[in-house]
Amino acid sequence: MIILKTPAEIEVMAQASRVVAEALEIVAKEVRAGITTDELDRIAEEAIRARGAAAAFKGYRSYPKTLCASVNEQVVHGIPSKRKLKDGDIIGLDLGAIVGGFYGDSAVTVPVGDVDDQVARLVRVTEEALYLGIKEAVVGRRLTDISHAIQRHVEAAGYSVVTEFVGHGIGRQLHEEPQVPNYGKPGQGPRLQPGMVLAIEPMVNMGGSAVRVLEDRWTAVTADGSWSAHFEHTIAIQPAGPARVLSQRAAVAR
Repeated sequence: MIILKTPAEIEVMAQASRVVAEALEIVAKEVRAGITTDELDRIAEEAIRARGAAAAFKGYRSYPKTLCASVNEQVVHGIPSKRKLKDGDIIGLDLGAIVGGFYGDSAVTVPVGDVDDQVARLVRVTEEALYLGIKEAVVGRRLTDISHAIQRHVEAAGYSVVTEFVGHGIGRQLHEEPQVPNYGKPGQGPRLQPGMVLAIEPMVNMGGSAVRVLEDRWTAVTADGSWSAHFEHTIAIQPAGPARVLSQRAAVAR
């Protein structure tokens, strides 16, 4: 069942999403060669707590950390560790926060120092796909209009969308209905209505779409070892006009 949010509830979700956006900005600025993903996790948790919010991921289904930190071929759900970042890496930073019983969720992929031109293009195309999906998130459209816009842009660039992980509704639970795939034919699925709040999150691989989960039961990597990028925003469908991006980061405002 899709749970529609009231305007007041969306305002609380906007607060949670703002915490996530600000924390991601802080963490992204600390990304550099030599820093460990554990250090980034600590910075993320401190940023969330300093804003009076709770970390959404820590303890969720026994996840041990605050931040998901996915490096290079890691697609999503990378567990922070003593791994040091190297110049030329990319890292996906996925973060959630809880305010007043409601969740916010967002992700960004950040280059470490100077990256290869092809890797930079992967990151750019993935972020572009996110915003193209968001443009379709208006009253009267169908859910898969979002999905199709993402897939079309990604595949036109020669990349593949991950099909085993999808976006999702969000509210009092981190994951609610509906699922939001990053692929599919347009014009299918539920019709978008005011009060729907979605976490749209394209995950894009340089190679094939297949992934596998490592023995830690969390970290998903590309099956062929190709690199992957991930972007995510929590958005609310408005009664009229474009969707409201609740988790917009000032550094990438559009």
